[in-house]
Amino acid sequence: MHITQLNRECLLHLFSFLDKDSRKNLARTCPQLQDVFEDPALWPLLHFRSLTELKKDNFLLSPALRSLSICWHSSRVQVCSIEDWLKSALQRSICSRHESLVSDFLLQVCDRCPNLASVTLSGCGHVTDDCLARLLRSCPRLRALRLENCARVTNRTLTAVAAHGRALQTLHVDFCRNVSAAGLRRLRTACPRLTLRAEHSAAMIPDQSPGGLRSPGAALRKQLLR
Repeated sequence: MHITQLNRECLLHLFSFLDKDSRKNLARTCPQLQDVFEDPALWPLLHFRSLTELKKDNFLLSPALRSLSICWHSSRVQVCSIEDWLKSALQRSICSRHESLVSDFLLQVCDRCPNLASVTLSGCGHVTDDCLARLLRSCPRLRALRLENCARVTNRTLTAVAAHGRALQTLHVDFCRNVSAAGLRRLRTACPRLTLRAEHSAAMIPDQSPGGLRSPGAALRKQLLR
């Protein structure tokens, strides 16, 4: 029996066991399997382990997407987490190659995936408050937002959660150094039923503008970069 003789339900089940690259390779073999690859029912969950995966064409964004995870664990994450004004020319060059990748991808998610229920971002050092605020507005069914080591996330994201996260039940802002204890207290007051976790965030030293007084932590990081 040839694989194309299977009904669509069986083909979708077989595709579900394959990773994104394997699905794409199989889809290239014939139009029927390409059609199965493009079925939104195959793509309720997307997990990316590197930023380069976001640029591939081996997945589909659709209203069927319910869970999205971008977990980037790389030495470059440490470079992204350095304050912009402390980066060397080499470090800025490294960041410029991927600085907007996650934000641009999330904007596509905002436009195509209104039924998203869970988002996890880890090591995404360039994702911004504005991008997350738009995500919250565009995905009203979002129930869980988990952020880890996202250096540009500030209290503005917490404010956006209070304003737009009507369905949100879980928020993690772990190791997000620019989230303050005061911001967390305000959010707890505004959303008492929200399960909120902020491991180490409020205890970390936040960034400070180069024109102001730098914190001891920023000075120490500058010394280490020399």
